[in-house]
Amino acid sequence: MTAPALEQAPRNGSAASAVPSLSIQQFAQIADVNIEFGDLTVLVGAQGTGKSIALEWLKTAVDGKQLVTELERAGQTSRDPKGLIDLIFGVGMASAYRAETSVRFNGKSVTLAGIKKIGDGAERVFFIPAHRSMLISDGWAAPFQKLTADTPVVARLFSQNLYDRFSSRQTGPLFPLNRVLKKAYRDLIDGAVFHGGTVAIEEREHAKRLRLTHGDSALPFMTWTAGQREFTPLLLGLYHLLPPRKFIKQPDIEWVVIEEPEMGLHPQALTVFVLLVLDLLWRGYRVVLSTHSPVVLTAIWMLRRLKENGASWRLVCDAFDVKRTQALQLVAEAALQKSYHVSLLEFGDDAMVRSKDISSLDPDAEDEGESGWGGLTAFSSRFGDAVRKSFNERRDG
Repeated sequence: MTAPALEQAPRNGSAASAVPSLSIQQFAQIADVNIEFGDLTVLVGAQGTGKSIALEWLKTAVDGKQLVTELERAGQTSRDPKGLIDLIFGVGMASAYRAETSVRFNGKSVTLAGIKKIGDGAERVFFIPAHRSMLISDGWAAPFQKLTADTPVVARLFSQNLYDRFSSRQTGPLFPLNRVLKKAYRDLIDGAVFHGGTVAIEEREHAKRLRLTHGDSALPFMTWTAGQREFTPLLLGLYHLLPPRKFIKQPDIEWVVIEEPEMGLHPQALTVFVLLVLDLLWRGYRVVLSTHSPVVLTAIWMLRRLKENGASWRLVCDAFDVKRTQALQLVAEAALQKSYHVSLLEFGDDAMVRSKDISSLDPDAEDEGESGWGGLTAFSSRFGDAVRKSFNERRDG
């Protein structure tokens, strides 16, 4: 088994760029956001800073024709170009697009009239949205056309992907699956999330639904733990990116976008997820995450430091508590060759959002956004300061 050859140029028709980039000006609450993408890129920022908006613009800037095609298949069209914004981002968002709005991908302008011409109609960006568990709240995903324009198009596409996966199976297990995930991953996921349970599609009372089976107990989806409900659609989305073993990656997909992977997850499960992301990088995908979790940034900080220090792949395996197998060696070695970017989106004094590159994650940086990792470590630092001060006051008093 050898590592995949990475493509040197995007396949969506845009100009080649050593470092892909996206810039958004004057859209909704965003004043000026500029993101340069590494092999793994992480967006951080407080609630409402437009991380989802930025990621949805990335999808639009790469897969515009695919989005318009799927909307038209569902019978949703708009003669008004701004109406397309409502269909892509959700009803009510058309007003966010102003006369001064500008979106550029790899330096090329993304115009409303031009969205339907972007790409060749194939899916280059696979998007796993934040509200994924809501899409299967009754244990079965809804097809694209059953979801209204109130739902962002990326969520509707992901729901369709799950619906297709569910519908193509009669009954049977979805986890564990021996031929999809490496054994090390299956064991870690089981220990962190399912604890010996089996996720399967079962038919009862003339209806097929997701069930989690423990011994003689078969639990419907809404009775699962929050972590199990959140992790399962995330895992099923990752299945789409892990084709049968004779293939390393899905040939058309170049980008993977995952919003807030930490939702409902214990840090142990989130660490397993980060390891799965490293597997995606080894396969040749470019991955973009949004997160509020310091666990994700701690992993990025570690990988950047290990890479700078010329560290052995063995330390990557040790950090994720996996055996040093040949398969994991390939993943770990690739992780030490990848580029990692982190962008902070934050409100300014004018209540508008701007971006800042904090990729170095230097805890000694003068800029508080960088030293505090976009605010993700600032709270723990202040809490620690309060405890130290109380100790000093007690000692001095």
